[in-house]
Amino acid sequence: MKERPPDASQPSDEGRLRLLSAAFARLRLSMAAMPAMGFLFGGLLAWLGGNPWGFFVGGALYLPALWYAWHLLRRYRREQLERPPADLLASWQPRVQRLALAHGLALASAVALPMGSASYDFMLLVYAGLIGTVAVLAAQMSASWQIYRAFFFGMAGSLVLMPWTFASHWYFTLPIALVMMAVIYRSAIQSHRFFVRQVALEEHSRDLAERYRQASSAAETALAEKNRFLSTAAHDLRQPVHAMGLLAEAIALHGKDIPRLQDLLTQWRLSMRSVSHLFDALLDLSRIESGAVELRPVPLLLHNLFDDLHTQFAAEAGARGLALRLRRPPAQASVLADPALARQSLANLVHNALRYTPHGGVLVGARRRGGHWRIEVWDTGVGVALEEQGQIYQAFYRPQHAWQLHRSGHGLGLAVVARCVALMGARQGLRSRLGKGSCFWIELPATDAPPPDSPLAPQGATGRHALLAGRCLVLDDDPHVRGAWAALLGTWGVEVRLASDAREAFAHIDAGFTPQAMLCDQRLRSGESGFEVLLALLERCPDAHGAMVSGEFDAPELLEADAQGYLVLRKPVDADTLHALLAQWLRQPGA
Repeated sequence: MKERPPDASQPSDEGRLRLLSAAFARLRLSMAAMPAMGFLFGGLLAWLGGNPWGFFVGGALYLPALWYAWHLLRRYRREQLERPPADLLASWQPRVQRLALAHGLALASAVALPMGSASYDFMLLVYAGLIGTVAVLAAQMSASWQIYRAFFFGMAGSLVLMPWTFASHWYFTLPIALVMMAVIYRSAIQSHRFFVRQVALEEHSRDLAERYRQASSAAETALAEKNRFLSTAAHDLRQPVHAMGLLAEAIALHGKDIPRLQDLLTQWRLSMRSVSHLFDALLDLSRIESGAVELRPVPLLLHNLFDDLHTQFAAEAGARGLALRLRRPPAQASVLADPALARQSLANLVHNALRYTPHGGVLVGARRRGGHWRIEVWDTGVGVALEEQGQIYQAFYRPQHAWQLHRSGHGLGLAVVARCVALMGARQGLRSRLGKGSCFWIELPATDAPPPDSPLAPQGATGRHALLAGRCLVLDDDPHVRGAWAALLGTWGVEVRLASDAREAFAHIDAGFTPQAMLCDQRLRSGESGFEVLLALLERCPDAHGAMVSGEFDAPELLEADAQGYLVLRKPVDADTLHALLAQWLRQPGA
């Protein structure tokens, strides 16, 4: 009989040890049945008139053999806890294999025990029992091929005695027995292959699960570290940008008679806006992906959204030489949406349109479509190729023609739009022709519910050079930022006092300075909470207005301030927005 290799793939040492353990347990179970089978066959032979003592003695001899097998199994299990799998396999595989061979030879010898005193039918029963045992163990002991093969060839010795057992019929019974043993052997090979594949698959699945767990843990750790980095770095990154923006506005006002300086400062403003949008997009994307954004849909007047867009982008459009037109819907048109997410989405669409429109203009409009308002942003820009329209909402993706137009883009604006729209459960889309322009749109559900009262917010810029009159207290721990605040507010005609902590702020008030507006940073080097300081200042000056100004987004104090209805401005603050805000807060009584 030609033996074929059971399986080409082999499990690890730990897996092979599991197969050895399974085969060892089946071997011991088979040996445990032998004393009872010996006494049963002996009793049957005695009842038929034969000599039963061979079976009785054989069954009795299996009792110490069974005790030895039990002792070996206990020792094997004890060493499993102490020795590595490779060492255990090297020492125990031959030992269990010898035990299986001895068990097979002992069973084969059972054929010789009743010879000469047993009938033809009884010997057929003995051979049927032996072959049945080999068949049963083929489906169980074959977990370890070496062990089952030793048992099988030990048992095969019983076929040698068949010509003497069936003297007148052996030429029929022997071929039948050989065919049956060959089928059983082949089945044992298939069974072993199944065991090996099963263990290998389990190990592979366990390895994949472990690698997935490690990769998932590493990804979660990396995401948490990224979010922590962005959250921590946001304030420090925004501080110099915020200061530069304020200084640029102050320089522009002082140097308004120098055309060349005006041109350079215009480019500086555009660069500052681009950096600001990059910060906003990075942090917005980080907050959305980390699940830190809580959806709060409320009725929003589209007129207010359009006013915000005009305030935010009118100056930028003019600096780029583009026309920004807004076709406002009816005065009472409102949508049900999260205010922050809706403003983020539309601001990113308008900024994206301005950036990729070399000449012409941008049009923002809204129209009713059934139960929704579709807000559309049209531009006469470079457009998007059809094959790239499905990819532009991916983070950091930019079409090739966009790289040629602007090398400084970051490819995050539309990714933020896609995530904001998905969070609101809204719809978005675009129509575009390469070289002709694009139309990006967002559909928000219409509502007839009245909008809730909102905290004081700027309703439009009053003009970059308009002078103001009033008193403002600014609390910030960065000396460069305080200097920029003083330069800009002083240029606007505002009487300003600067403080780095609560002690200095209250010292100004104790000295007789009564502010009408107070702007307070959140993260102070003194360790104080800016929002708590602002509340204390407002309690001391109840007629004043106050706002938080911070480069952070997810600080609990800022979230609490926003929830209580206090205005929270994000650094770098847009100069037009700041001017519009102070124009309302510093307005004289009766004006």
